[in-house]
Amino acid sequence: MYIDSHAHLFDEDFRQDLHEVILRARDAGVDRIVVPGINVETSREALELTAKYEHIYACVGYHPHEASKATDKFLGEIESLSAEPKVVAIGEIGLDYHYDFSPRDGQIAVFKAQIDLAFRKDLPIVVHTRESLKDTMDVVEQFLMGHLKWKPGGGDTADSQAFGRGVFHCFTGSASEARKLFGIGFMVSYPGIVTFKNSPVTQTIAEIGYSNIMVETDSPYMAPVPIRGKRNEPANIVHVGRKIAELLNVSETEVARVTSLNALKLFGFEQRRP
Repeated sequence: MYIDSHAHLFDEDFRQDLHEVILRARDAGVDRIVVPGINVETSREALELTAKYEHIYACVGYHPHEASKATDKFLGEIESLSAEPKVVAIGEIGLDYHYDFSPRDGQIAVFKAQIDLAFRKDLPIVVHTRESLKDTMDVVEQFLMGHLKWKPGGGDTADSQAFGRGVFHCFTGSASEARKLFGIGFMVSYPGIVTFKNSPVTQTIAEIGYSNIMVETDSPYMAPVPIRGKRNEPANIVHVGRKIAELLNVSETEVARVTSLNALKLFGFEQRRP
């Protein structure tokens, strides 16, 4: 069984056949799906999906692309939504310097405000970073200096039980950067990018192994080979798992087992059912 730790099932691309998409995921062995919001509206839509499907869970938050719209009122609404039983994290939050759809200082301010919300609600965070990894890690580390009691984490990088602070999704950093995140209580997650030709993450995975990682599809984006360029969906997570197994010379079953256990430990699904 797999857990798709990051899929935007509220996206317009799924409006016509979402139920069929979810059935295909179950047939492919996807046991749970985590749907992260990118603003108030999509956070609500993610929560609506959790009411319809027992195995779907939500994250609520403001994506850095939406940071310029994240008024105090809207952030207050995110806080209210975070109290819902099937909300498992604050996310998708972070910094994106590739598109700069929102001013960088505004992105940082909204990111910090949402980390503080996660601390107050004792929730992990789902972190987006693109061409901004150093600043993103710096913000997280600075926050931890004054909030060491935020979720269990840090210390022994061999103990995945300690990784309770969050996940850097679609991680493209180096092995040394991944290990630094492990040391402060974070995991990293990989979508279809692992299957791309000449992808830099394959070397990172070869160095860090699979003990402290999760898998995701980032649907409808990041479709893996052999369907690259088409709409992605949770059923395609098997391509991610198989590629990681191939890279590390282990069984796909073992990759699915460990990455799913990591998702269970981070998100605490069972504790959050109504």
